[in-house]
Amino acid sequence: MSIAKKAVLVTYPDAFAKQEAIGLAEAAGFKVAQTVIQKYLKHGEFGVGSGKAEELKQIADEANSADIIVDEGLTSSQLNNLAKITGRKVIDRERLILDIFASRANTTEAKLQVQLAELGYEMPRARQNVRLSVKGERQGLSGMGEYAVDVRFRALKKRMSFIKDRLREAEKRRELYRSQRGKLHLPLVSLVGYTSSGKTTLFNRLAEEDKEVASSLFTTLTTTTRSVTLPDYTKILLSDTVGFISRLPTYMIEAFKSTLDELNYADLVLLMVDASEPVADMRIKYDSCLSILKELKVSAKVITVLNKSDITSKENLVAVKNVVGDSSCAVISAKRGDGTHVLKTLIRQNLKPVPQASLPRST
Repeated sequence: MSIAKKAVLVTYPDAFAKQEAIGLAEAAGFKVAQTVIQKYLKHGEFGVGSGKAEELKQIADEANSADIIVDEGLTSSQLNNLAKITGRKVIDRERLILDIFASRANTTEAKLQVQLAELGYEMPRARQNVRLSVKGERQGLSGMGEYAVDVRFRALKKRMSFIKDRLREAEKRRELYRSQRGKLHLPLVSLVGYTSSGKTTLFNRLAEEDKEVASSLFTTLTTTTRSVTLPDYTKILLSDTVGFISRLPTYMIEAFKSTLDELNYADLVLLMVDASEPVADMRIKYDSCLSILKELKVSAKVITVLNKSDITSKENLVAVKNVVGDSSCAVISAKRGDGTHVLKTLIRQNLKPVPQASLPRST
């Protein structure tokens, strides 16, 4: 078992931002040795004030930390300047998420999607990265640095085009599977929700599978589909998808669009909510999920599933129900199985009757 690297975390004042940032850091293999609170994280030449940048060096020295994590997307100049003044490697929020994605990707398609997201991260920073690496750069468009930038941009665009072609091939295979599914008349029910809401745990229970589950963020990066039998012996297809997160850049959503687009073919969407969390935190996550579903233009009916009822109080559960405002929401414990039979009945009630047929296992 690898030893977690120590890092100093710079994040926003509110409790939700701090908790999520620590979760991301831990998922990326870091142990947060010290947390520094900062109201603004995108200003000036360091992302933080010059005085705070000097302070970060001292804090990192005292914590014996070789890394500083900033809970915001920074420019290359800000990253470079902060690294210089602190003498530490600086990782921003977007790079941190990409590193987690890369460590979780275990299929060819997921790896390609992560590579595409990494290119999306690098493209706007390419100009500054090249100029920082070119010594003795002359001013003006004809300068040595500008030529190097053009070369770098062309290489990035060529690589991006290649990956998109590979992903289109994967999409064609998915379209073929959808066509086969259409002939079998099996409705598709998709699980969505904030990362760590318990989607995969519910998927495992309903589909009698043993996919990896963990409390860390982004355990699932690929869509897995299995056949599930409802109480009246109706068969459906149930799919588990990548978890959502707040402040996810558009280019990352675009990179995983071929996977997330599966939601547009769903007959029903189950939106998983962790009902054990403080209501304020749950509201932020719930609104983030709804926002992403809207951005993806998902038109299927959405049923809210309140999970982890076994570890929450009745009072908190009532408060969570008031937030989602969904009278038809299901209350379950995916871990223990509480309420899952009722959920299956609810799924059946919200699906149109269709002829049934058997379907081979597929991913």
